[in-house]
Order: sequence, then C-alpha cells, then structure tokens
Amino acid sequence: MSSRTNPKVVVLMGGPSAEREVSLSSGRECAAALRVAECEVIEVDAGRDVAARLIDIAPDVVFNALHGRWGEDGAVQGILEWLQIPYTHSGILASALTLDKQRTKDVYRKAGLPVVDSILAPAADVRKAHVMPPPYVVKPNNEGSSVGIYIVHAAANGPPQLADDMPDQVMVEAFAPGRELTTTVVGDRALTVTDIITEGWYDYHAKYAPGGSRHVLPADIPTDIFDACMDYALRAHNALGCRGVTRTDFRWDETRGLDGLILLETNTQPGMTPTSLTPEQAAHVGVSFPQLCRWMVEDASCDR
Repeated sequence: MSSRTNPKVVVLMGGPSAEREVSLSSGRECAAALRVAECEVIEVDAGRDVAARLIDIAPDVVFNALHGRWGEDGAVQGILEWLQIPYTHSGILASALTLDKQRTKDVYRKAGLPVVDSILAPAADVRKAHVMPPPYVVKPNNEGSSVGIYIVHAAANGPPQLADDMPDQVMVEAFAPGRELTTTVVGDRALTVTDIITEGWYDYHAKYAPGGSRHVLPADIPTDIFDACMDYALRAHNALGCRGVTRTDFRWDETRGLDGLILLETNTQPGMTPTSLTPEQAAHVGVSFPQLCRWMVEDASCDR
C-alpha cells in the first residue's frame, strides 16, 4: 500500500449477495473506525460499475467489507488484482477455495484437521428423501456461513422442505452436536476462543441480531480444547492460503473430549458489525477496533 500517513481507503460494502445488509453494517462500522485511525475514507456500495468507480477514485487501498458471493469468493479480488489496487483479506485462490465448503473440508483433511462427513447432493434429491441418516444439516455449498441452513433432526418424519431459492446443489453433512466455538486469526496470530451461546443453532438471526447470542470470551473450556482451537484455526488459515484476518468456527461435543472437536468452516471475511465476534476477540487481546482496521489497511497488498 501507499506509505501515506493518511491513506485514501475505499471501503467496499453491500454488493448483490444474500448477506448484503450485514455487509452494509460491517462497512459502515469499518469506515467509522478507519476515520478514527486517520484514514481518508470513501464508502462504495459495490455494483456492476465497481471497477469504473475504483478507477475514478484511485484509492491507495480497498478495504473489503463484502460478505458472501462476489465479495468473498475471489470475484472482486480478481478485479482488484487486474486494477493493481492493494486490498485487505485473502486473495483470489484462498477466497474462492474457502467459500466452497466441500473443498475446504478436503484441505482440512489433508492438513490433519477434524471434520464430520458430508456430501454434495442435488437439492431435488434432498427434498425427495433422506440422502444420509438423520440427524444432518443442509446448507448451500458456496454461501456465507449463516444463510439457508436446515437442521434435520433424528426424529424427522421426512426430508427437509428446502426453499425455492436454494441452489441446485447443496451440502449435506452429519449433524455435529455440542457447543459452538470460534477463533480469529490476525496475520500469524490466533487471538482467543469464544463460546457462542444461543437458544438453538447459530444462524443468521443469532449471529447478527442484538441479543441473538451471548459470547463468552475467553471460552470457559478445558485447556486442551482451548489450545486445540487456537492451533487448528491457525493451521486452517495457513493450509487454505489465507491472508489478513480469518475466523474459524468449531463444534465441540464435550462428552467426547478432544475427539468431539471438529471444524465447521473458515470465514475469510468475518463480520465486523457491533455484535460480531472478530472485533470482540481483538478487543479482548488489547487491540481496539480502529487499530484492527488500520492494521488490515497496512497489511493490504496485491498478489495475496
């Protein structure tokens, strides 16, 4: 990035994905934090004219606050590489790979990281009959972590009635019981572990609505589980080729000890809203939100 004391930063937000509203909230929060951190900030709602707007603005850095497809899957990263504008978070390959949940699991397995069994199946088949024994979870293979999740319980009489807007192919994975844990990685450092307490599944509402979930950090869990989360998150970040900030989510069945800890997925564009986990974890280790956002700007580059 530019060595300017007050770099010109475009915060890209919004966009056309299913997580547009969350991205707008993340973007506004990051823009405000970057102004505190003495950056010159321009907020851009990413539309089809995003390349032309970036050429016109000519920023020193793009702060990518997009979530979901187009912003998190390598698409906008390709535009930024073409325009040679330094940007935050992961590059083209890591972004595309990590948004593909099944391929992410393949990388986890090769890195010796624990996951539950899963398959890709046509949504039409999933609507007709159980494609694996319940309990299981159905989710889009390439959307954000909280969009379109269906839990089919052991006592379910029949297959799930998936919404019409679900993709033609979906991921079906064995249900992992237990607690929801998460760890943020910043650069080469795992920050801490948060225990996410909700009434049910940690879905879109629980993740983003005020009061939708309660975050306990550091998580009150055995030391070996805490240390494993820290280790696994950093290994996942590196195995996937990620850069900047990521957050890896876990499920832990405490009745099985360390054998009950599995990775769900790694987020290359963690939420940066008032209720988000990554800013909370940074604050816990002494890094303010403006400091975190400024670090991301200073870490920005092409060829990520």
